[in-house]
Amino acid sequence: QVQLVESGGGLVQPGGSLRVSCTASGITFSTYHMRWYRQAPGKEREWVASITPTGAASNYAASVKGRFTISRDNAKNTAYLHMNNLKAEDTAVYVCCANRNTGDYWGRGTQVTVSS
Repeated sequence: QVQLVESGGGLVQPGGSLRVSCTASGITFSTYHMRWYRQAPGKEREWVASITPTGAASNYAASVKGRFTISRDNAKNTAYLHMNNLKAEDTAVYVCCANRNTGDYWGRGTQVTVSS
């Protein structure tokens, strides 16, 4: 069956960096757009970043542009979100999504907490 598993979350100080990963199985990973979303307590889920199947193009929410970088390694069936200059307001559960015109698959998320 299809599985998307996020990893790499944790506690980081403001201004710090972290990389979260999303490893997929059960799909032809290289044919899916990959997206990262996040959801903070008491808030709606927010789209963070997207990358095309080949990795040739990416897009970012205004709140993270210039600080976050999405990437992928199709040989490893893995997408990444590199987060720099983290702020307290980046604290959330980060969830990955594999998207194609036939539908979406979602992971369960990894917690990122930015606090001193």
